[in-house]
Amino acid sequence: MIRARDDKGSSHPVATILLVAITILLALLVLLLCPSLQFDFAAVTETPSFIEIHRVNHTNEQGNLTYDSRVVLLHNGTIPYYNDNLTATFYRNGTRLSCTIETLNGHNFIKTHHFGIQTMGGLGCRQEKWNPGEKIVFDFTDGTFHPGDTITVEIYQKPKNTLISRYTRTG
Repeated sequence: MIRARDDKGSSHPVATILLVAITILLALLVLLLCPSLQFDFAAVTETPSFIEIHRVNHTNEQGNLTYDSRVVLLHNGTIPYYNDNLTATFYRNGTRLSCTIETLNGHNFIKTHHFGIQTMGGLGCRQEKWNPGEKIVFDFTDGTFHPGDTITVEIYQKPKNTLISRYTRTG
């Protein structure tokens, strides 16, 4: 009796392992040879900004330069936030301002101690949520900001006081 020859072998799994190893080595070689493909891992850890400083007013309603110091924040993100759970910290030229903004809810803001801020207004603080596209206006004490100052705002979320947005503008 003649037996049929078995042509099956074990080279298929070995070939697959070799192809995967060669592919990984080629990918590493390409990354090493192309300096323009460097990754900045520090940029990945930066806080994304859902707000922007839309405008800074240094003039009064008549157009006179009075260093009125009104800052308009625009929510340009996609997620609505409960404004009572948000706090804000402002900086002028890298120095933190002594004003405290314990809430971005306009009704609850009135009851807080908010030194350095005269009023807060806008659609973003009128209801319970600050929705995308809405603005909040902070009327700081006159003279707080001058043309050319670098203004930074940080938005924190309570109760853990987590930084959720940061934006800087020269105004």
